[in-house]
Amino acid sequence: MRTRDIGLAGLIVLVWGVNFAVIKAGLHGVPPLLLGALRFVLAALPVLFVPRPKLPWRLYILYGLTISVGQFGFLFSAIHVGMPTGLASVVLQSQAFFTLLLSLLWLGERWRTSQLLGLLLAAGGLALIGMAHGLGMPLLGFLFTLCAASMWACGNIVTRQVAKHGPVNMFAFVVWASLIPPLPFLGLSLAIEGPEAIRTALTGFSWPSLLAVAYLAWVATLLGYGLWSRLLARYPANQVAPFSLLVPVVGLITAWVVYREQLNGQQWGGVVLLMAGLLVNLQGARLWSLLRGQPAPARTG
Repeated sequence: MRTRDIGLAGLIVLVWGVNFAVIKAGLHGVPPLLLGALRFVLAALPVLFVPRPKLPWRLYILYGLTISVGQFGFLFSAIHVGMPTGLASVVLQSQAFFTLLLSLLWLGERWRTSQLLGLLLAAGGLALIGMAHGLGMPLLGFLFTLCAASMWACGNIVTRQVAKHGPVNMFAFVVWASLIPPLPFLGLSLAIEGPEAIRTALTGFSWPSLLAVAYLAWVATLLGYGLWSRLLARYPANQVAPFSLLVPVVGLITAWVVYREQLNGQQWGGVVLLMAGLLVNLQGARLWSLLRGQPAPARTG
């Protein structure tokens, strides 16, 4: 990857790492599915000024239902039922490995040995974290977060399909795809959370809630996913996705600073294995070449 694009990936890491603490703040007084609807109502506002990329509507629908409704419906619900924000930021990054699997099955992208080893390390980390449920982490919250990760991975594959249509303004694509989630979210909120919960949340809507929704809509969604989709359009999914494993570093620090969340030894062990999986994915092939006395793969930028 070019150095500039690695810098963009770092910005995404920062934006998404803080995102988890903001979600928890937004859930104070606003039920999770309604919060999802509000997020994408604001995210869709720029359609008034941004031309729609000429892509099939099915791609907008698939992206909106997977990476938006699916991912955030499960993630918001996970944090709502008590999933710690720091651990949510860790477990959600299993999307990188769901993406590796789906890119192999659907796109025919080949795995390197280092990616397979990284997958095994991360799987061990997730197992340690999952077995620690009940220690400040509800099992339902853990399962919801895994479902969110799988939906994010599906959205990554949709993004790769978008790239096949040639150069695309990915910011504009994310803006127009934000038209899809509000109605499904609102329908789910009416069916699951109920009209009374929606009425109470809207009548008691506060400035902190508005700021949280604005951050989720314009910073985490439009800026974060606009840049993320741009990277996925330029590079193979199995090269971009592992960068998201750095998000927990910011997420864990933010959770500790804002909410004083702390992990036990078993959970930290899982985090370390996940981070090791990232390092092996990103640098495994390069390190292996150096150990064998061969020139390291060239980097551009």
